[in-house]
Amino acid sequence: MAGLENRRPLGSRDTKWAARSAAALAARGVTPNAISQASMAAALVAGLAFAGTGWAHGIVAGALLILGALACQIRLLCNLFDGMVAVEGGQSAPDGPLWNEFPDRVSDLLIFAGAGIGAGCPALGLAAGALAVLTAYTRELGANIGLAPDFSGPMAKPQRMAVITIAALIAVFEPLFAAQGTVLTIALWIIAIGAAITSIRRAARIRAALLAR
Repeated sequence: MAGLENRRPLGSRDTKWAARSAAALAARGVTPNAISQASMAAALVAGLAFAGTGWAHGIVAGALLILGALACQIRLLCNLFDGMVAVEGGQSAPDGPLWNEFPDRVSDLLIFAGAGIGAGCPALGLAAGALAVLTAYTRELGANIGLAPDFSGPMAKPQRMAVITIAALIAVFEPLFAAQGTVLTIALWIIAIGAAITSIRRAARIRAALLAR
């Protein structure tokens, strides 16, 4: 599991509710790796729910969108608690670094691929997922050559999840103002373009830091 210096800065980590929740999980013997693995399960639920909106209509489609939005937020909570249980709870494991990163890449692909299928634009969903993975790659590239991990945006993981969550909730009311799939399509374009910009920005910072050495 990542050390203190390599963790994404999150204000929620310093809240009482987060500290109490992480302590409760640790007290019940829930491991950081299990929490990380649960994040993939949440992402799978989100992806399947979003994909299902391509065939569902009315109340069912709305329920799937709400379920997808909720699962995206559960994924983020898992991402918050796995690190807290590992670091603050002192339960880090030798294979923690693998489970700290690998599930996030799987989760991005599951969520955005599912949203793409639901919106009728599977290629766009896969592109958004691939570009999300690229943002993480550039961050890890910098860290692997001795630079501080760059969590900058404009479309880092918290922003990606915020966009898709808000889009899903807006899409519940989509039949009132647009064709089905319109809102998710717009969200995927925002995520894809924003992730591309994020990757370029992080790569530029790596280059500048290397040239300054």
